[in-house]
Amino acid sequence: MTAPPLLAPHTLRGRLSLVALTSAALLITVLTVAFNMVARQHLQHQADDDLRTRAAAVATTVDTSGPAIRVHEGAHDDLLDSNVWIYAGTRLIEQPPNATADNPLGHTARTLATNGGPGCATTGGPRPVRLCTLRLPGRTGIVTAADLTPYQSSADTLLYGSLALDTVMLACTYALTRLAVDRALRPVGAMTDQATQWGAVTTGQRFGSAHLPAELARLGTSLDALLDRTRALLRHEQQLTAELSHELRTPLSRIIAELDWWQTRPRTAHDTRATHLVISQAAASMHTICDTLLRDAREVLPAAPGTALTLPTLRRTVHQLNLPDHVTLAVTSQDPHLQAGIGAALLERIVSPLLANSMRHARSQVSVHARHDADGVHIDVTDDGPGVPPAFAGDLFVPGRRAEPTDGHDGAGLGLPLARRLARSVGGDVHYDEQHTPGARFTVRLPPA
Repeated sequence: MTAPPLLAPHTLRGRLSLVALTSAALLITVLTVAFNMVARQHLQHQADDDLRTRAAAVATTVDTSGPAIRVHEGAHDDLLDSNVWIYAGTRLIEQPPNATADNPLGHTARTLATNGGPGCATTGGPRPVRLCTLRLPGRTGIVTAADLTPYQSSADTLLYGSLALDTVMLACTYALTRLAVDRALRPVGAMTDQATQWGAVTTGQRFGSAHLPAELARLGTSLDALLDRTRALLRHEQQLTAELSHELRTPLSRIIAELDWWQTRPRTAHDTRATHLVISQAAASMHTICDTLLRDAREVLPAAPGTALTLPTLRRTVHQLNLPDHVTLAVTSQDPHLQAGIGAALLERIVSPLLANSMRHARSQVSVHARHDADGVHIDVTDDGPGVPPAFAGDLFVPGRRAEPTDGHDGAGLGLPLARRLARSVGGDVHYDEQHTPGARFTVRLPPA
């Protein structure tokens, strides 16, 4: 049974304190009830023992050896005879001065004396009285009585004292529970403040597990893993955005250039059709780029993403790029029917950054050659430019790194890393041949068809 929503605390420390207080209250209530029941039983047994002791003292004054029962009178008989009844069978021999056989006390004493065995009974009323009987030879019975008011007063005192002690204990329990919960939740508050101040991308700080309880250490480890995944996802999103921007720049530039060319000269029907064709091809290229990169970002490329004729695909890729006037480009293949084990769109996306990089740095010539080796299809992209500085060769495929950031080129250093990542996603790779001179040579390895 849970507390009503309006009465339940709204904080964790309040709920934990309420649970502890409720549990302590139930336990203390059970212990208090049991203690007071035992205390009342003990006081009643004490009263019975006192009554039997008095009855035994009175028995020493009763002579049952002769034919008639005789009671010896002593110096302190008034004390012994107080609240004492002596019966010989059903015949009353002696009773307290102020008692009669017809009042409830005398009637109870007669019943106890004549029932044939020892026993005790309690009479009700504003002042309860306890009576006990002692059997003697010759069917003689001695009944003693005592007022239970002092015993009940002691029991009530114990009850009130235990209730007061219970109240103090519950108050201490609540205060200590609140203190312990506040102390235990202090690291949680610190972790909350840290999580509010930190940023998943702008900082590498983590919660860690040192100096934390086991449960909070596990929570900190889980939160650290979540922060790492979030940071990785954000970096992946930034990388995808940069790659899309990098790859869409070329077809978008073709569209803009074609429109500018079309607007600055007489527009014949043939010119318009040619412009529409170029724009359509560039738009289709942009669609292919987006589709390829997004599928790769979702990591849903199939195990066998298709096949592509290498030579036609390379020629189509070259045609979509803006070849500088001073550069000639040759596309050759060991086998005109050579096929790579990937789709044509993905092959274009892998080779395009390498071609764009070679055309940008070539002095006069770029060559593309496709060949088949034992480990798959290889595509060599070679230029006669200055080559890659040896000091930069190790950072060639690091995203965002450029050999000469001040060379006037507006690239972002993402083309070569993108080409390698796409190739590796289908079991291939992209390598730079450091031994090739002059110029630069990049080799694309792809799975065979």
